[in-house]
Amino acid sequence: MRLVLASTSPYRRALLERLGIPFVVANPGVREERLPGEAPEGMARRLAEQKAGAVAARFRDALVIGCDQVAVSNDEVLDKPGNRANALRQLRALSGRVAVFHTAVCLHNAATAVARTRVVACRVTFRELDDPVIERYLEREPAYDCAGSAKTEGLGIALLKRIEGEDPNALIGLPLIALVDLLREEGLDVL
Repeated sequence: MRLVLASTSPYRRALLERLGIPFVVANPGVREERLPGEAPEGMARRLAEQKAGAVAARFRDALVIGCDQVAVSNDEVLDKPGNRANALRQLRALSGRVAVFHTAVCLHNAATAVARTRVVACRVTFRELDDPVIERYLEREPAYDCAGSAKTEGLGIALLKRIEGEDPNALIGLPLIALVDLLREEGLDVL
């Protein structure tokens, strides 16, 4: 079966490439909006399943990987900042605090219409960050496309004090350990 990544994220693409199996990329075209009262973990699960389902409708003979990540700190969902002002605000608010990143991966078998989903949480403790540190970081790595404004696969790791979770790849956007298990359940062993 063909493997399709239902994401245009270059970070997810790079993570999936680590497994050394061929895949294609498709834009799921799903709007990422939070439903009223929706828990962050539930939102990540729902969006990963919607993305996989949308692409599975176009690739009838494929295993489709849908992903989503929702970060939360102090009961506030941390969106991708999009610009410097929002990144500054996010990092100031995260200074010395904990954020939880809920990363969902859904593997949808388009041929059988069976979808399996796992959600992996990572607890991230940020260092105490003053404005000069935040400014220097954003000058060197403007992480405007990352929830929490810190690219942990890059210089953003210097902003963190601790990462707790079962798969560090989940923090970047694709929990590879869970994905390998899901692929195995569909008969695809990456080894």
